[in-house]
Amino acid sequence: YNIMADIKQTIQDFYKVAQTRDFARDFQFRVLDVSNKGTPVFDETDLVYATAVELPGKTIATKDVPYNGFNFRIPGTVSYNNSDAFTIDFYCDATTTARVAMENWITETYDDRTTTGDGILHDDSRVTLVQLDSNFEPMRTYKLHGVFPTDCGNIAYSMSGDGEVATVTVTMAYQFFRRDETLGKVGNAIGKLAGALAP
Repeated sequence: YNIMADIKQTIQDFYKVAQTRDFARDFQFRVLDVSNKGTPVFDETDLVYATAVELPGKTIATKDVPYNGFNFRIPGTVSYNNSDAFTIDFYCDATTTARVAMENWITETYDDRTTTGDGILHDDSRVTLVQLDSNFEPMRTYKLHGVFPTDCGNIAYSMSGDGEVATVTVTMAYQFFRRDETLGKVGNAIGKLAGALAP
């Protein structure tokens, strides 16, 4: 029994597999929650305006072990991609709510007016992302732990503009993420998010 892929992978083979497995699309995601110490930074209506995010990866460091003129490669420790600069893009509503929420969170983290802040890592400060299937049902969630804000984002304005919708990119740092395929409460949360769109 040969478990290797057939070397004769034809267009028809690709077509047959594509019919059964489909493809992940770039819009099959939701930002389900961004919390500061367990309290949502953005509510459901704010997160409707979240337009783009990257699902971060993780990397194993490769270490060289030279021996007798040969370099062995061994695995080192793990690191989480973009853990110092995880971004979410938002459309700005008329009152730039997402930007103001991030400003407030940054001020709470460190207030230069009083030289005080909250420099403690909080495990319940999290970002929850959900991957959706082709029917927009949740497949799995990824939770970023120990999140804190790093940049509330610039908003570009122009007196010679033609009415383009303003956007803002907010940036956070995190420690690590965990994947969860136990989706007990996610369906209800997705429904609540969708309900924010209802008239």
